[in-house]
Amino acid sequence: MRPDLRTQQRDFLLEITRAITAQLDLSEVLRRVLHASLVMLAGRVGIVALSDKHDGKFRVRAFSGIGADDVAQLDAKLQELMNPLDDEGFSREFLNRKLREMADVIDPRLAQSIAMPLVFAGKPLGLLIVFRSYQTAITSEDVATLQSFADQAAIAVNNAQLYGELNQEHQRLEAILNGSGDGVFILNPDLTFQRANRAFERMTSWPREELIGRPKSDVIVWDSLESRDIEDALDAGWATPSPLPGAADTVYVEGDLTRRDGLTQSIGITYAPMFTEDGRLESIIANVRDISNFRKAQEMQSVFISAVQHELRTPIAIIKGYASTLSRDDVEWEGDIMRENLAIIEDEADRLTDLVEDLLTASKIQAARELRLNLADTDLSAIAARSVERLASGSKRPIDLSFSEDFPLIPGDAIRLRQVIENLLTNAIKYSPEDKTITVGGRYTEKSVTVFVRDEGAGIPKDQIEKIFERFYRADDKLRARTHGTGLGLYLVKAIVEAHGGEISVKSQLGSGSTFYFTLPRDLA
Repeated sequence: MRPDLRTQQRDFLLEITRAITAQLDLSEVLRRVLHASLVMLAGRVGIVALSDKHDGKFRVRAFSGIGADDVAQLDAKLQELMNPLDDEGFSREFLNRKLREMADVIDPRLAQSIAMPLVFAGKPLGLLIVFRSYQTAITSEDVATLQSFADQAAIAVNNAQLYGELNQEHQRLEAILNGSGDGVFILNPDLTFQRANRAFERMTSWPREELIGRPKSDVIVWDSLESRDIEDALDAGWATPSPLPGAADTVYVEGDLTRRDGLTQSIGITYAPMFTEDGRLESIIANVRDISNFRKAQEMQSVFISAVQHELRTPIAIIKGYASTLSRDDVEWEGDIMRENLAIIEDEADRLTDLVEDLLTASKIQAARELRLNLADTDLSAIAARSVERLASGSKRPIDLSFSEDFPLIPGDAIRLRQVIENLLTNAIKYSPEDKTITVGGRYTEKSVTVFVRDEGAGIPKDQIEKIFERFYRADDKLRARTHGTGLGLYLVKAIVEAHGGEISVKSQLGSGSTFYFTLPRDLA
């Protein structure tokens, strides 16, 4: 090769390697590598195969001068080339034969093939193969020039692969962050915002693009705070790498946040520090959780415990009081008075039994997540009649029964279904005026039966109808202060009905009363 031609080739090589190594997009790098190879070697066909990071197999990733239909056959030939099945190994004869087979797949008229391995830091990344239409000698200097180009191409491919992996990981993290139900934000060491996810935007009503570079104190504005925030922790030396294994590396705070729109949101924030290799604080990652429902549940549970204490103490006090009165030695009670007092004791004992039964049922539901039933043929009209008889004796409200004589039996748990009817009746009695009538009735079809309990009480606000079946929930109205209850009754009613494969619903109008319906199948098969 003439000196001036060799100089031209080297200048061209320098130019294209600069262009290649400046790129970080793998597809573009491969395109440029392939183009430069074909130009330098006057090739007609070229392919670049890369090793798959998952299975290590070499596959064609870029090609020129061939059809896409040939790629599958070339991939198969590449596996034979990179994984010889016999003892021949990677001899020159073996290599030449496999390259000839690949050339025959593309075009039998191809006369010469040149293969250059792409290796970076001792790791095989791929293989560059150029096919020519003519045969010519390749000098050792040509080989050195081509190898120099292959080395530069390997660097470019490695960089592009690393960039692609980083970009893919970035996209994955972005998807995880923005798909998370928890808020996430990242602070710089000076407590200004680096970034935040969509959930945090929803929690605070701050658009994410407006957060970047903004001081944390502008965004996290506490209406009330139950502990020290991150500023106090930093002042106390929190963000210092600890040599002690297991040392606490997070700070948790919770309170009521004043959102940008003026509303209040109960949140808990967990802060975690991120350090550089030399131990400097690089950033602070914060996970934000909406604890409004948790706080509401705590409040409801506290109300429930208070209500249970009251519900237990009242019948116990009445039973004890009447029993003490009847056992006095200095008084001889008449038979009517004795029977009346004993009836009161019995009623209060029943009330206590009902409460304990409700508590046990609720506990079983929470523990097992399902309610076990003892199924047998069950007469709901008879259960309703007995429940009315028991509850009507202690109530001044008239209770009517409305069941047909041929009301069918259903497969059900009689004890649980009695709980359903009595809980609905008890609620109706609580919330109905003394001069208003309560009706318990039923209707049926070929496939199901429906029982209803209707009252003429105050009714239920529309915004509370869906909530009344929640555990511990009690309707928030004027009657609540004057009526006892634990907030378990309707929760149990719904659980028992659904355990039977049924449904429960309510129709209510303020000032006109409510009607509760539950529908059960006549056949559980």
